[in-house]
Amino acid sequence: MQCEPPTLAADRPAVPRLSVYTDCKVEIDQFKWIESERAGYDLGESAIRQWVRDHWQGYLRAKWLEHLQGKHFWIELDRGDFGLLSRAFPTDHDLLNVILEQLKAGLENLDVLHWACQNQIPTEPVVRILEALDINSRRLLYKFDQSFPARH
Repeated sequence: MQCEPPTLAADRPAVPRLSVYTDCKVEIDQFKWIESERAGYDLGESAIRQWVRDHWQGYLRAKWLEHLQGKHFWIELDRGDFGLLSRAFPTDHDLLNVILEQLKAGLENLDVLHWACQNQIPTEPVVRILEALDINSRRLLYKFDQSFPARH
């Protein structure tokens, strides 16, 4: 029987360092283009502000969850959080994945706990995962391009 050599960090493909602010510009440009096409004229800054108001928090949550899963390294997010979930919950993959999908869909902690109770899932492991995720403390403000005038 042959043994596989242990996987070393050097053997794993490097995870690119990405910026949520740079990446979201693509999302914003697509949104602005679609909304401008619907309106029949360039909506400009108002479309950008609408995307930020309607989509920034969900977009950021999705990127933050990717960071926690170790899928993408987002430079604006806590470097110590990168890959945290696989280290903290090596045996709870199924439960973790279900919780992550609910959070990606925009549900909150209470929604996830309600789901666990309805499905007769022990709440102790659910609470441990939610506490590790700590979704309510993970917020970044959108940084508007300096070319846009500040509005109060």
